[in-house]
Amino acid sequence: MPRPRKRPAGAAGPEKGQSGKRTKSENLGEASAKVENSSLQKTSAFKKCGRNLSNYWLMKSEPESRLEKGVDVKFSIEDLKAQPKQTACWDGVRNYQARNFLRAMKLEEEAFFYHSNCKEPGIVGLMKIVKEAYPDHTQFEKNNPHYDPSSQEDNPKWSMKSLILF
Repeated sequence: MPRPRKRPAGAAGPEKGQSGKRTKSENLGEASAKVENSSLQKTSAFKKCGRNLSNYWLMKSEPESRLEKGVDVKFSIEDLKAQPKQTACWDGVRNYQARNFLRAMKLEEEAFFYHSNCKEPGIVGLMKIVKEAYPDHTQFEKNNPHYDPSSQEDNPKWSMKSLILF
C-alpha cells in the first residue's frame, strides 16, 4: 500500500480567500471566539435581569449491586428517597478531580442524580446541596471499602457533601 506523501514546508494548502476554504486552525479560532462571545453575552444578560448564575452538577451513582471489599456499594434514587427527610451524604468519592468538584459545590446549588453503570443509565432526579464540603469519615474506617490508609485525620484527603432530593 503506498504511503501518503508529506507536503513540503510552506505548502499547507490554500489561504483564506484563494478558494473560500479555511484551515482547521482558522475554523477552531473562529468557533472559540463565538463560544467566548456568546457566553459573555449570556453572562451580561443574566446580570441585567438581576439573576445570579449558578452551577448545576451531575452526581453519578450506581443503582445496581456491586461488591467492593465484600460490601455492596449500590446507591439509587430509591435509596435516597428512603432516607430520613430524603437527605443523604455523598461519600466514597476517591477521584481527585471529582473531590475538587465536591469542594467547589455551594449551598443551594442543584445537582442531577445520574444512574451510572446500569442497564438504563441517565438522569433520574434532581437534588440540592444542603451542606458545604466536609471530611469524608469513610476514609478513616478500616472496615469501610472506601478506607484510605494514607489519609490523616488532621489533613484529610477526601471530602463529602450532603444532598436532598426535591
